[in-house]
Amino acid sequence: MASEKINKLCFFTDEKAKNFHPLTLTRPVDDLRVGAYTIREKWLRSFGIHRYSRLLPNYMKEVFQQGEVDRDDVILWVNPRFLPSQILMDALEVLKENQCIIFDGSCAAAKVTADKSAEMFQKEKFSADGLDEIVVKDLIHLEHLWDLLMLNAYEIEKDVTLSGLKSVAELGHEFEATITHPENTFIAEEVELEPGVTLIANKGPIVLMKGACIESGSILKGPVVIGKGSTVKMGARISDGTTLGPVCKVGGEVMNCIFHSYSNKAHDGFTGNSLFGQWVNLGADTNTSNLKNNYSTVRITDWNTKQETETEQQFLGTIMADHSKTAINTMLNTGTVCGVSSNIFMSGFPPKYIPSFSWVGSEEYGVYKFDKAIEAMHSMMKRRDIPLSDGYKNMMEYIAEKDSK
Repeated sequence: MASEKINKLCFFTDEKAKNFHPLTLTRPVDDLRVGAYTIREKWLRSFGIHRYSRLLPNYMKEVFQQGEVDRDDVILWVNPRFLPSQILMDALEVLKENQCIIFDGSCAAAKVTADKSAEMFQKEKFSADGLDEIVVKDLIHLEHLWDLLMLNAYEIEKDVTLSGLKSVAELGHEFEATITHPENTFIAEEVELEPGVTLIANKGPIVLMKGACIESGSILKGPVVIGKGSTVKMGARISDGTTLGPVCKVGGEVMNCIFHSYSNKAHDGFTGNSLFGQWVNLGADTNTSNLKNNYSTVRITDWNTKQETETEQQFLGTIMADHSKTAINTMLNTGTVCGVSSNIFMSGFPPKYIPSFSWVGSEEYGVYKFDKAIEAMHSMMKRRDIPLSDGYKNMMEYIAEKDSK
């Protein structure tokens, strides 16, 4: 017999959540983007609901919605390291109260009584103790940041159904663009396709969200998602499982990258197998190396231990957190990890590990003064009519004090 209908989700994290720093220094794990949507959006769309809550660290509570858990809510607790899949959704369909789904020793989801849910939410700590365990294999999950890139093309394919968009073939509209495989090309309202655009969807879907603009001469080769209000600049080449989140401007050559939102790479330069947070700006002709000269796998600096770790990935470029910037002609090495609000204008290759609030110049490598960093944030956000709230400033101050080492 099917369980009671789920009408609200509550997101919690486990000990592996720290693996997603530095991107999750400024956002909860459920706000990470993979495929066409954030993890939270995927879950809500999969259930067809809008209500959610989440456990948050204190320094994020002024920036992100925490929500509430009432004692009459039917709550499904969800670990956002796990992505909705058919296997997981089937298991959740029959999950009963006081049962949890376990994958490889980790709790993926749990249905807990209303009273106990409210108690855990009040204490700000999820616990699966005392719940009956249902072991499930083959769940789609995230262990490390680079898993977002490995899964992005696959998740784009999955998210087409969640988008509710019709294909060009179904719409029957004519566009001033060359579109191969219109049955695999999905275009929302108010999308602008300038003359000379080429959309190639033979190897995966192309999804253009509401208000996206694809400028003349651009070539998109799926799987690709261009987010709401984003612009692909003239002559750009976007391919191989790339997602541009909302309100990004991207040009040049981009392959297998995720830009979360409000980030810019408006000029020429190559960016491959890389992750960027919000409000990132890559200067003209910034290039990211994504393959070592000896073709060996890439090692990166673990954000928490500061020790080099093996990724087992042959292709891995740059991981750059919110509000970091590069100057023109910047060269970023394979496996570069950059924290929050760092300014990089070094000739030659900068270090592969760049702490938050770093000032990485040609002759100096110091601290980006917090007041100057905040001024830059305010200026960039104002251009998009987004206020820099006191809560956001407090979050950044916390990061500057605790993480810029």
